[in-house]
Amino acid sequence: MEYVYAAMLLHSAEKEIDEKSVSGVLTAAGVDADKGRIKALITSLGSVDISEAMATAMAAPAASSAPAASGGGGDSAPAEAVVEEEPEEEAGGFDGLGSLFG
Repeated sequence: MEYVYAAMLLHSAEKEIDEKSVSGVLTAAGVDADKGRIKALITSLGSVDISEAMATAMAAPAASSAPAASGGGGDSAPAEAVVEEEPEEEAGGFDGLGSLFG
């Protein structure tokens, strides 16, 4: 994943994405860069519009990752569905209605 991040960083900085620059970013980040993986990355990015790919990737998770509603502090167990209980009717609940006519 670091290789893709390096390419994205270079793209954001409007720098050339080539083997030397990707290797430089990875080395600066302390990653032992594999020349074969860098070459494969550069080759695979040759036909990709990185700006469009990043915009598409950023839009997709936003629509599908709405956080679930929770009932309180963030470090508690996941909230279970809250079921509102209806008030229990007392035995002979029709007394109220009968009293209207009596």
